[in-house]
Amino acid sequence: MIGRRNDGYHELESLVAFAGVCDWVAFDPAPDLALEVLGPRALAAGPVDDNLVLRAARTLSGLIPDLRLGRFRLIKRLPAGAGLGGGSADAAAVLRLLAYEARLSVDNPRVLAAAKATGADVLACLRPQARMMTGIGDQLGPAIALPKMFAVLVNPGVAAPTPKVFAALGLAPGAKLESSTRSSDLMAHSTAGLLDFLSLSRNDLEAAAVRIAPSIAVVRERLSRIPGAAATGMSGSGATCFALFGDRRSAASARRAVAAEFPHWWVEATTVR
Repeated sequence: MIGRRNDGYHELESLVAFAGVCDWVAFDPAPDLALEVLGPRALAAGPVDDNLVLRAARTLSGLIPDLRLGRFRLIKRLPAGAGLGGGSADAAAVLRLLAYEARLSVDNPRVLAAAKATGADVLACLRPQARMMTGIGDQLGPAIALPKMFAVLVNPGVAAPTPKVFAALGLAPGAKLESSTRSSDLMAHSTAGLLDFLSLSRNDLEAAAVRIAPSIAVVRERLSRIPGAAATGMSGSGATCFALFGDRRSAASARRAVAAEFPHWWVEATTVR
C-alpha cells in the first residue's frame, strides 16, 4: 500500500501471482446471455445477476454492439470474497473467451477498457503472469518469471469485505504510507531472491483485516509455525493467508497437517507462478 489519493482511491503496490487452484469457466455461444453457477461454493458466490462474469460480458458488449454473447457456466471452487482475486480471474476468463470468439486480441483497446471498467484487478488477470501492480490496480509492470514455488492457501471461512477492510485502515485522503520494500528489490530470477523480497515485505491491509475478521490472526500464527515455510502472509485484503515452500512435498505435508488440525478451514496446496 502506498497511500490514499485525494479522490479517495487507495494506491497499491502489489506482487500479483497466479495459483494452480482456481474456478472454472465454460462458454457456449448463443443469442442470449446467461450464467449458471455450480460447484461446492456456488451459494457463496451471491446473486447470479451481480456476478462479475455477467458484468464483464455486459461491459464488453456495450463497447462492441455486435459482440456475440452466449451461455456461461461457472464452477465455483474458490472461497468467495477471499482476497484471492477469484472473481476478477473469472471475469478476465470471460473477456478472453469473448475476445477469442470475436477474433480479437486480449490487447484490443475495447477488451482492455472492459477489463478496467469491470473491476480493479481484472486487467492484471487478462494475461495471467506474475507482475507488479500499482495505482488502483490499473498500472501493470512487465511480466516476471517467478521461480517454481509451492504454496499452502488457508481461508478460515470468514468474510473480510474489501470496502470494510479499507475503511478500517483509516487512511485520510492524501495520506501516504512508507513502503517496506521497493518493487525494484524483487529478484524473481531465483527462489531465494523471491523469498527474501517477501520476507521483507508486508501487507498493509493485514492489521485492518484482522480487526474485521480476528480469525485471520489465528491462521497467520498457525502458518508461521510450519517447519520449512520460507515466507507467510495474507493475500490481498484477506481473509486467505499463505505459506510458501520451495518444494511440492513440503507444501503437501503442511496442507495435510493444517487441514487435520482445522477441518473447517479451506486448505489447499498449489503451485504459484
